[in-house]
Amino acid sequence: LSHSKYRCKYHIVFAPKYRRQIIYKKIKADVGKILRELSERKGVRIIEAECCPDHIHMLVEIPPHLSVASFMGYLKSKSSLMIFDKHANLKYKYGNRHFWCRGYYVDTVGKYEGAIRDYIRNQLQDDIANDQLSLKEFVDPFTGENAKKA
Repeated sequence: LSHSKYRCKYHIVFAPKYRRQIIYKKIKADVGKILRELSERKGVRIIEAECCPDHIHMLVEIPPHLSVASFMGYLKSKSSLMIFDKHANLKYKYGNRHFWCRGYYVDTVGKYEGAIRDYIRNQLQDDIANDQLSLKEFVDPFTGENAKKA
């Protein structure tokens, strides 16, 4: 690729198995270090990333000689092994060597890189705000009277 120029940027989202909220609590920093280290080994540049309570968003630039599927297979398998090596107690709690879900979401970025970067940067705050919203109505929106307890 010494004579080639490329701009292959992807928005990738993947989650722990059963969307367990283990990332947000104790091992968020370790997961971030592991994903950065593995990405650097493959020559993938992480532009923006965020560990949300039950999933991970990444904006990455992948070289054209490496497919997205092969990179994700490498990233999820190796990071799973490294996470279980570093946090051995998770093996007994969550099953041996199965940390991530089988699938993932990927989308090409195109010319909306700035919007996707802002979306990833603000995703954690949006998740926290949405968790704090209550769906219970105390006033009936149609009549204006106090809502009946069900």
